[in-house]
Amino acid sequence: MNPLTNLARRGLFLFDPETAHGLSIKALRSGLVPSCPAKADKRLSQTVAGIDFPNPIGMAAGYDKNAEVPEALLKIGFGFTEIGTVTPKPQAGNDKPRIFRLVEDEAVINRLGFNNEGHGAALARLKTCSRAALIGVNIGANKDSADRVADYVNGIHTFYSVARYFTANISSPNTPGLRDLQARESLAALLIAVLTARDEEARSSNRYVPVFLKIAPDLTEEGMDDIAAEVLAHNLDGLIVSNTTLSRDGLKDQHQAKEAGGLSGKPLFEKSTAVLARMRKRVGPNLPIIGVGGVGSAETAAEKIRAGADLVQLYSCMVYEGPALPGRIVRGLSDLCDRERLSSIRDIRDSRLDYWAGRKV
Repeated sequence: MNPLTNLARRGLFLFDPETAHGLSIKALRSGLVPSCPAKADKRLSQTVAGIDFPNPIGMAAGYDKNAEVPEALLKIGFGFTEIGTVTPKPQAGNDKPRIFRLVEDEAVINRLGFNNEGHGAALARLKTCSRAALIGVNIGANKDSADRVADYVNGIHTFYSVARYFTANISSPNTPGLRDLQARESLAALLIAVLTARDEEARSSNRYVPVFLKIAPDLTEEGMDDIAAEVLAHNLDGLIVSNTTLSRDGLKDQHQAKEAGGLSGKPLFEKSTAVLARMRKRVGPNLPIIGVGGVGSAETAAEKIRAGADLVQLYSCMVYEGPALPGRIVRGLSDLCDRERLSSIRDIRDSRLDYWAGRKV
C-alpha cells in the first residue's frame, strides 16, 4: 500500500464503518477520487452471458446500494459494477451499529438488512447514466413484503430498460427467511416468475438482459445439488458465488466475531472459492459464474478464475486496500498473461477446479 493510500485509510478508519462508507461515496461522487481507468488489454476482455466485458473485475453489490456512483466506479479500473441490493419500497434496514471492521482479519461483518432508497430513486439515477456503462442491478425483496417473489418480478420490470444484467439476491443472511428461497421448491417458483418477467420484457423491447442468481457460501452438498438442478432446468443465465458467510472459523478478532451478520473479506476467500468450484462441477463448463469473496489481489482474482469463475467481483477488500485496488488487480492480471504467455485470461479457467472442489472448508 502506498503512503497516500495508507494515509487515506487511516483517516477513514477514524470514523465508524458506516460513516466512512458514506464519505467514500461522497468522494467518488465529487471527483475527489481520481480516475485511473485500467489500460485496455484484449487478453482480459471476454463475452459472458452475451455481454462484452472489458476486464473481468467488477464491483460487487452492497457498496453502491442506491446507484449513486456507478460510472465513477467504472473510472477507477472496474470492468463492470453492480448496484443494489434494491427493493421496491425504501427501507431503513436494521438498527445501527450494523457494520463492523475486523482489522486483524481484514474482514467486515455487516447486518445492514437491505437498507436502500427503493426502486424509484435508483431508477432515476440510472436513467442519467450512459447506456454504454456496464451496470448490473441487484434486486431483492422488502423485509415486510407479503409476496417476496413479486418483489423480484417488480425489479425486473422496473429496471429492464437500464440494466445490463440482473442479479436476484436470495442469499443475504440479514433479511429473515430470505435464504429459504434457496430451497428447491421455493427456488423453482422464483426462477419461473423472474425469468417469465424477463422474457416478457425481452419480447416487448427486443433486448435480452441476462439474469444471475447470487447464492450463499453456507450451503450443504444437497443444497448445492438442488440449486444446480433448478438453475439448469430453467436455463438461468449464470450464478454469482458467493454472498457473505455466517461462519466465524479461524478469526483472530474474537470480540467482533460475536457480532451477528454476514462475514466478508479475506477470511471468506477459501470457503467461497471451494463452493464456486463445487458449483462449477455441478453446472458444467458453459454456465457463466461470477466469483466473489476475499478478492484482494491479482493472485486471488486469478485463483477464482482457476477455480471456475468467468468474472470476479470484490468489495470488502477495498475497505483495506483502497480505491486503487481494481486497477492494481487488472494490471496484475495483464502481468500474469505476460508471464504465462496467455492469449486470454480465460485460458486459466478451471485449471485448479479439482483442487478447489476437493477443499474441505
